[in-house]
Amino acid sequence: MNEQIAAILANIHAMEEKLELELEKGRALYGLEVKGKVAAFEQDVVARHRRFRMGLIQFFRESGLLNILTSPVIYSLLVPLVITDIWVTFYQHICFRAYGIARVRRGDYIVIDRQHLSYLNAIEAVNCVFCGYANGLIAYVREIASRTEQHWCPIKHALRIRDPHERYFKFLEYGDAEGFRARLKEYRKDNQKESPETPPSPPAA
Repeated sequence: MNEQIAAILANIHAMEEKLELELEKGRALYGLEVKGKVAAFEQDVVARHRRFRMGLIQFFRESGLLNILTSPVIYSLLVPLVITDIWVTFYQHICFRAYGIARVRRGDYIVIDRQHLSYLNAIEAVNCVFCGYANGLIAYVREIASRTEQHWCPIKHALRIRDPHERYFKFLEYGDAEGFRARLKEYRKDNQKESPETPPSPPAA
């Protein structure tokens, strides 16, 4: 990985830290206090939230017929999602142990907490549980897939891809045959760490 890419990635990480600080300010603005993995509001904030909860009759009236008719199709995705969750978890526990790859912590990606918000009615809370699970699971699977890719084929594509995973930018260039043979073990060793680190740059010519 050349120095320019390394510098850009470092800037991206720095901006992500700044973004998280701004998001933290937004949470504080609404009276949210997070201790560890527990989020809570003051009682007066909870009482104010409850005043915004929509009754189920009004909710169904405003949802529209198409939303109601398509909801079973949306929730049918739970079947393949749960199967994927179980299958991929088994996969990483078996194969990652065999390859020496650091396993992905499922709880870092699948966060289900929005159902506790007092301004959500029962159906909205269930919807939030579904969305939190589905999107978190996809992120969890993506991280497992990216670690698998780094182990077997840490090579960039010839064509541009949209929104590549974080490890992708550190992969070898398409066509770098010498680098692939010389540095594959290095990438696999780096994959034993819990978070993607920058592999050492190749020696200067």
